[in-house]
Amino acid sequence: MSGMPETEQGYAPPTVRQFSVFLDNRVGKLLELLELLEEASDVTVRALCVLDSSDHAVVRVICNNADGARFALRQNGFTFSETDILVFEITDDGTLRAACRSLLAAEVNIAFSYPVDRGRDGESAVAISVDDHTFAGQILLRRGFTLLGELDLD
Repeated sequence: MSGMPETEQGYAPPTVRQFSVFLDNRVGKLLELLELLEEASDVTVRALCVLDSSDHAVVRVICNNADGARFALRQNGFTFSETDILVFEITDDGTLRAACRSLLAAEVNIAFSYPVDRGRDGESAVAISVDDHTFAGQILLRRGFTLLGELDLD
C-alpha cells in the first residue's frame, strides 16, 4: 500500500491519475492513442474505458506513469482532462460487492468504475470515481481494502 499523506481531515488515501481523452469517432483513433502512450518513455496503459457517441469518444485511461502520459498527450495535441480516482485490489469474488456495500453504507456514490490491469499475474484491481476520495478511501481502508497508488501499477 502506498504511503498516506496527512491532511486536515486525517490521512488522504493514495489516488491514481486518470486522463479523459477526447477523440474524434474515426477508424483508428483509439489505436493511435494507445500506440502513442505505449511508445512514450516508461509509460504502460493499465486501464481503458471508452465512452462512445456518434461523432466523438471520451477515452478514460490510467497509465503507470502519469507524468509521461501527460507529456505524450500534450506533445501530440490531444485534448484531455485529468482527475484523481481511487484504485483498490480485488482479492476474491466478493471483494467488489463488499466494497460497494461499505461505500453504500457510508452514503458514498460511485460515479463510474472499470477494471485495472496491475501488470502482475493474477492480481486484479478496480478504479472507482467518487465525490470525496478522502472519505471513501478511509472507509475502504477501515474495511481492510488495499488502496493502490501510481507506483503500485508498475
